[in-house]
Amino acid sequence: MVVPEIQATTDGTATLYRADLDEHYHSVKGALSESEHVYINLAFNHFLNFASDMADPSEERGDTLAIEDKEEASGAARKDADSGLKGVRVFEVGFGTGLNAALTALEAERSRVRVTYYSIELYPLPPEVIEDFVGQYPPDIARMLRAVNSARWNLPVKINDFFTLHKIEANLIEADLPGNVDVVYFDAFAPEKQPELWSECIFTKIHDAMTPGAILTTYCAKGAIRRLLQSLSFLTERLPGPPAGKREVLRATKKHTL
Repeated sequence: MVVPEIQATTDGTATLYRADLDEHYHSVKGALSESEHVYINLAFNHFLNFASDMADPSEERGDTLAIEDKEEASGAARKDADSGLKGVRVFEVGFGTGLNAALTALEAERSRVRVTYYSIELYPLPPEVIEDFVGQYPPDIARMLRAVNSARWNLPVKINDFFTLHKIEANLIEADLPGNVDVVYFDAFAPEKQPELWSECIFTKIHDAMTPGAILTTYCAKGAIRRLLQSLSFLTERLPGPPAGKREVLRATKKHTL
């Protein structure tokens, strides 16, 4: 993999640029503002706002997890003594710089909701690139960026009292996905750069790993992607994009089965 270079974005935070793909890891219109808007606000916080209306996953969810994941799923499903909300299981496509994971860890701590976070990445970034990238962020985010990036791969790592991270170094096409997923951050490179990740096969695989009522968000609101998600029985919404960024982004909800 070509080593990405750091570039500034319009909100003052940094993104990375891969010359071999002519692609950025985050929006040049605002790296932090895009992640906060698309993934934290429209996905994670949206799910938390409606979590109390969702069924107890222990009663109606099928699961094909490994033994240790089943134990953790049981723990995540119980009511949290601090927040009153059930724990949340997040799956991210593309760990990348770790920005979405870091922001979710901070939000979990702020909301006092226990989060189990899975993120898959085929090409982890070199530590020296990450350290330079982290230096472009506010201190609280930089601290969490260092924490999630220093966590070992392919093992569960407790980042704080409310956030456990599983970084999976694997090919999404071949990997087994965690079950009982409540929130999906679909943050792969653009469809024209990685078309194999925006396929019916991949979205079917993700759909099957999600719980009824689970949320998927992505920065890509192309009609072809929206129609594909609809064909898989997702309810889709085109929503306003982040300030100064994309005009629209996409949110999909897995339908409840009768």
